[in-house]
Amino acid sequence: MEEQKVIISENLEPALAEAIQECRPDRLLVLTDETTRQLCWPVVSSYDCLREAQLITIKAGDDHKTLDSLSHVWQELQRLGATRHSLLINLGGGMVTDLGGFAASTFKRGLHIINIPTTLLAMVDASVGGKTGINFGGLKNEVGVFRNASAVILDTTFLRTLDHENILSGYAEMLKHGLIGAPSGAAVGALLAFDIDHPDLRELGRMVAESVQVKQRIVLEDPLEQGLRKALNLGHTVGHAFESLALQRTPVLHGYAVAWGLVCELYLSVVKCGFPTDKMRQVVHFIFDHYGRMPITCDDYPTLLELMTHDKKNVAGQINFTLLSNVGQLQLNQTATTAEIEEAFDFYREGM
Repeated sequence: MEEQKVIISENLEPALAEAIQECRPDRLLVLTDETTRQLCWPVVSSYDCLREAQLITIKAGDDHKTLDSLSHVWQELQRLGATRHSLLINLGGGMVTDLGGFAASTFKRGLHIINIPTTLLAMVDASVGGKTGINFGGLKNEVGVFRNASAVILDTTFLRTLDHENILSGYAEMLKHGLIGAPSGAAVGALLAFDIDHPDLRELGRMVAESVQVKQRIVLEDPLEQGLRKALNLGHTVGHAFESLALQRTPVLHGYAVAWGLVCELYLSVVKCGFPTDKMRQVVHFIFDHYGRMPITCDDYPTLLELMTHDKKNVAGQINFTLLSNVGQLQLNQTATTAEIEEAFDFYREGM
């Protein structure tokens, strides 16, 4: 895949107009969910470049990132006469950009795509990097394809529409990028020191740009996740298991699950790779202070382990982790015994 065009925008309308013009679409469609139709569509609906856009709306929430929602988008694209020369603009969070990207990638074997992420999580994670997909069979992102959007436009104006929980959800991915980024650790220090409870959106926008650069650099080197891109999975092997377990109970925001996964995988990094204990404790303190903990018991360990066996990174039946020996020092393709993983769960439940 070619390098993805990511636009850091302080004036969304001309940036979007230029991106649309570069695609030269015969039809213009915008995908929202029920939440972004109410909160975000009014921000852009008056733009001259969107005056002929037709709106498609799906239900909000990761529990609707399903085959039924995907089928609805396909049906609407068909009803509205979309062709392979049409453009679908995904206006929403990671659920919308993931599902919309998959729908556009497969309908007529591929429409043009522009992502306008409206959540912090989507800005730093889902909208960048070319991963699309849906949940299936009770598992996160089980079906999907790699496909870059023609452009991703990041504008922190939309962060004003978010509640604190959704800000925190995206911030967890920024913490991950800080941990896998520059070995100096400056980014991690800045993230831990930032007043996330009362965020300065201008400063947060600068930090978002730095976070996206970490992901872009990795994706450009390894677009199909054959090697270095596995670094982006830090916190996700356990995190996706937490998230899938929560789908059976009370769904949680993706970033919260990633934060809890970071706790377990930083513990494994200390035990297996020599990650500095003091740095691990600083990050874990921050996570517990801001994200709390998903309640689990020892009785949940077999279910979590079973969910982890379905992770797409696994090789030859072995649960595969991305761990760290220090900030920015990656240890890819790591494995752990059942006992070690259960120790990490114990640390999550009882540590600190």
